[in-house]
Amino acid sequence: MDKKLLDILVCPLCKGPLVYKKDDKELICKADRLAYPIRDDIPVMLEDEARALPADEEVE
Repeated sequence: MDKKLLDILVCPLCKGPLVYKKDDKELICKADRLAYPIRDDIPVMLEDEARALPADEEVE
């Protein structure tokens, strides 16, 4: 994932920062508890495509 791209990407809902989870190929919004997938090195920043994080899943 390109560092420059990561620096400018924000959550499309709250405009908050995202955490890159390399192993899971996801961008995590801690505030909304959503995980946006990265497919073929392209972040899919659509709410409909995001995975809701369960309450018991740790967000680092």
